Amino acid sequence: MKKQCFLSLAVLICYAQSVYPQQKKFKQQKTSEFNDSVKIVTKRLGLNVNTKFDEYAPVVTADGLQMFFTSKRPFSEAEIKKNKASKEKIYTSVRKSDKEEWNPATPLQEVINHKNRNVSDIAVTNDGQKLLIYFDDDGNGEIYESELIGNNWTEPESLGFPINTEYHESSASYAPDGKTLYFVSDRKNGIGGRDIWMSTRMPDGKWTTPINLGEPINTPDDEEGVFIHPDGKTMFFSSKGHKGKGGYDVFVSVFDEGYWSDPVNLGEPVNGPGDDIFLVLTANGKKGYFSSSAESGKDKDIYELEFIPNFQLKNKGPKLALVKGIVIDADTKQPIGANLQITDNQKNEIVGNYKSNEATGNFLISLPSGKNYGLNVNAEGYMFHSENFNLPDSAQFKEYYIKIELKKLKEGTKVVLKNIFFDYDKATLRSESFPELDRVVELLKQNNNIKVEISGHTDSKGSDEYNLKLSQSRAKSVVEYIISKGIEAKRLIAKGYGETQPIDTNDTEEGRQNNRRVEFKVLSVN
Repeated sequence: MKKQCFLSLAVLICYAQSVYPQQKKFKQQKTSEFNDSVKIVTKRLGLNVNTKFDEYAPVVTADGLQMFFTSKRPFSEAEIKKNKASKEKIYTSVRKSDKEEWNPATPLQEVINHKNRNVSDIAVTNDGQKLLIYFDDDGNGEIYESELIGNNWTEPESLGFPINTEYHESSASYAPDGKTLYFVSDRKNGIGGRDIWMSTRMPDGKWTTPINLGEPINTPDDEEGVFIHPDGKTMFFSSKGHKGKGGYDVFVSVFDEGYWSDPVNLGEPVNGPGDDIFLVLTANGKKGYFSSSAESGKDKDIYELEFIPNFQLKNKGPKLALVKGIVIDADTKQPIGANLQITDNQKNEIVGNYKSNEATGNFLISLPSGKNYGLNVNAEGYMFHSENFNLPDSAQFKEYYIKIELKKLKEGTKVVLKNIFFDYDKATLRSESFPELDRVVELLKQNNNIKVEISGHTDSKGSDEYNLKLSQSRAKSVVEYIISKGIEAKRLIAKGYGETQPIDTNDTEEGRQNNRRVEFKVLSVN
């Protein structure tokens, strides 16, 4: 069964189904309008990114503030002196907002840019902490991975078998969970030459046996340049086998109810008579990047596409949340390299594991709509921190920025448990609370010398007596759950405070929601 194409990136619906201009010839900035529904502004990036040498294979972080790309500009001192083209090397450029120009590009460290080796980037995780690299030393092409630890990139390591084989693996893309990989290979048992495959990295680091995506994605001809959008279900790729204008064209497909939709040709200005490969988009779906030699007819340059929808489409962007932030020590304010775990609260399943950068404390996570997510942040010697993001299927793009101040595990430390849920007006714990409570249990098992208070709090609605009783019952329900998991009762105290300790105003629904909470407080450390 094939699903009809319905794009979560609504600006591309009208774009991909429009009549394409006949000529693919870019000026420094070109604006096209399709059916009065979306305006596409095409701009060649300036000299901070492009040179007279080839620049191509742009990939960007989900927030669109860092770009990695491949260039053949002079690299060594001798090449710079002679203004001579180099082997392929990877460069990066950053900016403070998507309204600013890109800063001058700089090469990545020599641990990646080996002096006498062609090195090309093919993908980056949403947060920019892992980079996939293409090496072709022996003519078969393989995919390597490097990780940013603090300010330094690690030595690229082969993804190994079964991702890399004796055949040719050429391009790849991470899914938002950071552990699912879509990649292109011409290995046996495919549909055609180069096909798109999928594999998942297991907790032990090994990859599952790759699965061919099959029809309608793969064809008897070649597919290439796969990119999974941060919404987790929109895929861009190039193909010779689907109906196009010539050579490789870029197509888009959406995964919905277990099926990939029929691919839609993106048309001009991305696709033209020649080969058009590799298109990436930012999380908000407003900007895309690709390389082309259309303007010069010779050297490849990197271009930016900006999609500007009319008023009817303004609230129909990608369905996801982009959660950005920083993790610091609550006392010293210094950055912390913390572990971040995303859980599907409803299914009690881990969605993904991430890390904040140990040098900056920064992190970035993409959360596709359709789940109630719990975010748990922890580091050795600290109390964990939790956040909740309840994103229904209809939730449109939203960007959050949170500053997380981790507190040392010591007497008096107190945190709000933000993923504890009760039935309305009752003390009955909902199952979505179990992942958070299980983390509390694990913390108590790892630190068997601490005694804690679990406290319940309400907003100001209702009588003082009723609120005090409800908060006490809820705190008791939490304590009973923890005891049922093997924690000694003498280490726990349940205390209800009703409405007496507000942390926000009771004049707004948001404030009242913040006041309705369960807290965890360390009473003593023996």
